[in-house]
Amino acid sequence: MKILIDADACPVTRISERTAKEYGIPVVLLCDTNHALTSDYSEIRVIGAGADAVDIALINLCRSGDIVVTQDYGVAALALGKGAKAIHQSGRWYTDENIDGLLMERHLAKAARRRSRNHLKGPPKRREEDDRRFEESFRRLIVSCLESG
Repeated sequence: MKILIDADACPVTRISERTAKEYGIPVVLLCDTNHALTSDYSEIRVIGAGADAVDIALINLCRSGDIVVTQDYGVAALALGKGAKAIHQSGRWYTDENIDGLLMERHLAKAARRRSRNHLKGPPKRREEDDRRFEESFRRLIVSCLESG
């Protein structure tokens, strides 16, 4: 098992690394050339620029039993299809039961943005409570994977 992190602008990279280190699970951070990452624990893979270059590289590395940290529903769907587990930075687990609905929501939101001249506001500022919620959920996911595999 390894943990793959879609690390471009990921607010939970350090939490994920720290937690993975506690369990002795290797971590791979994937980012594009526009981001400079450093880590004392994780392997860092810098992927050439391109719209989906990091996503494609992550999925190519992904294997059954891995855990993927991403906010991209498409990446999560592909990871699930390979037998991996996936988690959002909010702590929500992506599952076979919820991924279709999430992909549909994404599609509808994108269509609404194209029709509207008014841009929607981004997500609210991240709080410590958000980090705690992610860490608790991430820890439960790791334990679940270790117990089942």
